Order: sequence, then structure tokens, then C-alpha cells
Amino acid sequence: MTPVMTKHEMPTQDPKERVNNFNEVALGYDEQTALTEASRCLNCKKPKCMEGCPVEVPIPEFISSIKEGDFAGAIKKIKTKNSLPAVCGRVCPQENQCEKYCILGKKGDPVGIGRLERFVADYELLHGGEPIEKAAPTGKRVAVVGSGPAGLTAAGDLAKMGHHVTVMEALHVAGGVLMYGIPEFRLPKDKVVQKEIEKIKELGVEIKTNYVVGQLDSIDELLAEGYDAVFIGTGAGLPYFMNIPGENLNGVYSANEFLTRTNLMKAYQFPEHDTPIKVGERVAVIGAGNVAMDAARTALRLGAKESYIVYRRSEKEMPARHEEIEHAQEEGVKFALLTSPVEFLGDENGNLKAMKCVKYQLGEPDASGRCRPVPIAGSEYEMAVDNVVLALGQGPNPLVPRTTPGLELTKKGNIVANEETGETSKPGVFAGGDIVTGAATVIKAMGAGKKAARAINDYLQSK
Repeated sequence: MTPVMTKHEMPTQDPKERVNNFNEVALGYDEQTALTEASRCLNCKKPKCMEGCPVEVPIPEFISSIKEGDFAGAIKKIKTKNSLPAVCGRVCPQENQCEKYCILGKKGDPVGIGRLERFVADYELLHGGEPIEKAAPTGKRVAVVGSGPAGLTAAGDLAKMGHHVTVMEALHVAGGVLMYGIPEFRLPKDKVVQKEIEKIKELGVEIKTNYVVGQLDSIDELLAEGYDAVFIGTGAGLPYFMNIPGENLNGVYSANEFLTRTNLMKAYQFPEHDTPIKVGERVAVIGAGNVAMDAARTALRLGAKESYIVYRRSEKEMPARHEEIEHAQEEGVKFALLTSPVEFLGDENGNLKAMKCVKYQLGEPDASGRCRPVPIAGSEYEMAVDNVVLALGQGPNPLVPRTTPGLELTKKGNIVANEETGETSKPGVFAGGDIVTGAATVIKAMGAGKKAARAINDYLQSK
């Protein structure tokens, strides 16, 4: 049979409607679409897709179950390796992971692996699923610091191995960047994130919120209290700034603050929720990664009449996923490319009113392999704006590294850890995710948590 070369489209909310609400944009496959999309899989004798999956999901096996209409069996296979499938099905950059290696992708569209994963994960959230098998209790205790994707993955895998796991989360709710960084319209919090966390808790994982390691307990104190090992997955929550004049004006936000207020504190439902956020008519987001797209699209939903992505390179160099750029364009986000601010200008009351920008042209490639932006002399101009959101990346959360003697750090403050095991310079202490690599993707953080869990298990068995 000739394979179908085109991937089934993902249904989405109409752009004109969704820009006025925070409901999920992508609506997911129905059963029939999932069955027909799964039928595109070639059942390769030597499947390549798994080579691109950091958490080792048995992709051919779960797609075969979908083909047979066994959706419960499909999710059971996925969850042997992935504790957050509904999250991954929504935010994992599959085009650069599993789907990049799909044989069908050589001549057409790869199989929609991520969309199928989302379908069966949502099927389980709606219909319930079978308990995940776990090993007999080992009597070993592991502390996991941070409840983002790395910490949750490590916790889930360690619990399956029979260890007692306690997760310490500094915020009032578990989930880390999944809760504060990714908007509701891409990743629903109550419907998806918290339900998947509940599944991890069903494995016996204990989660303590409002628990600031580095203030309440140090890593050394956790070990002294009887934990046999510690995994640090505190992520990258320290925003970068441009260090140009005017950054302290009212109306200038870091993307971290802008999105945390909106997502975690539900500012879009103020005054039903306590945290407000002030957004004017013209908002400029500086940067062009996924976080920048999230902020620009959020600004429109919060009432901005114009929302701009301001980026000093061209569209070709933008680091955001193609799908996120496309969705932003559909919703009316405007792009000021080859442009960057050099100063923010305020009024007599200290409120932002404009930014002075410079135009750029592209030069030779720099160390990143991308063309270097070169400012054009005499190109300065002013752009009227009510708000600026700086989406320039984040550095490591510094509290745990600073309060842990003997922990080797990089010059940027990231924890030095073995890439394959997460082992740090302190015996019994492991680390993974953004606190080690710098800001990366959810799936890479999950992969690091999985590797560390395996290494921690080996370490505990050797004690």
C-alpha cells in the first residue's frame, strides 16, 4: 500500500476567536483522526524515531496499539518511560526530536508522533488508566529539589524503582516552568499539568510546596536528615536584562515576571485572582524564542491593540518553533526584525513611553553559526510603546548552588554534572535540566531527569 505522505492537520481555534481568550489553541485529534494518522506508520524493521526521543518512549509500540484501537494499551506503553505524556504531546519540539528521524519524513510529512502521544494521554485523563507497575520498596529515601520537568521525571522514575521520593518545591504549587512559564493557551494548568502531577503522586511521590531549599534546609542538611541521595532540578528562573538605560521604568517587564503573573498567578482573571498586570495599547517583546512568542501572544489576549516581536536578526535566525511563529502571525503579532532597542524612554512620572531603536544588517556568521547582526550607522528611531517585555533568556536559579559548599559550578553559575549520569562534585548529589545546561527544552530536561534517576538507582544499590 502506498503510504499517505501528508500529516493530518491539528484542529485549532480560529485565530480571530482565540486571540480573545486563554483557552487552548490546538484542540487535539479525535479517535478517527488518531487511527488514520497512526495508520501512516510504516512499522519500520529498524525504526529511527526513538533515536530522537530523550526519554526513550517506545514509539513504534504505542503507535501499533493505536492502530489496533487499544488506546489504554498505548498510554500504558508510553508511561513506562514518560511520566508527563500530555505535557510532552503539547510542548515538545517533535520536529527536532522523534519526527525528525521518521522515515516518512524523507519524502513527505513524518508521522504525527507528538499529536498521537497527546491523543492517548488525553484519552487517559478523560477515561482513567491502569496503575503503573512499580518495584517493591527499597527503604531508600531520595530528595528532589524542584518540581519542574527534570524533577518530576526523576521523581516518577525513582518511585517506579521502589524508592521513597520527596519533592521540595519553592512555589506554592508544583510544576515549575510548566506552571509559571508556558501560557494556558498552550498548556492548560488544571486540565493537564496538575492531573499529570497527580498521576506521579499516585506512584507514592510526596510533594512539599512552599519549601525553599537553601533557606529551610541546605543540601547538606537534607543528607544529614537521612536522605540517601539528592537530585537538584531547580531550573533557570533568573531573567537576563539588556543593561541599557531605562530598564527600571514602569512598564518594562522581564518575560519571567510577565508570564508568571499571567500564568501562575492568573492575572488574566483579575480581580477573581489577586495579582494584576498592567498592559497598554502597544507592547514590544524583545527576543524571538518560544518565550518571546508566548509573551507577545499573551499581550494580545490581555488587551494590547498591537504586539511586536523585536529581534535583531532576521526571521530565518529566530529560535522559536515554526509552529509558534506561525500561530503568533495568525493572531496578529507584528515582527520588527533586524531591530533592537538601545534605550527605553520614560515620561516625567517614570512610566515607559517609547524606546530608541537601531536597525541592523546581517554580517558574517558568529560562534553560534548564525549571521552576526551589525548595527547600521544613523538608523536610530523612536518607537512608541506602553510596555516592553524582555525575553532574552534566563540564567540558573542561584539559591541552591550558593548554599551548597563543595558543589562545582560553571562561570555562569550552572552546576557541573556528568551529562550521562547527573553526578556532581558532591557524593550522593545529582543534578539535571536547566540548572546544568542553561535554559533548554522541557523534553531535554526530562531526559536529564531520566538519566539521573537511573544513576541514582545504581548509586543507592551500591551503598
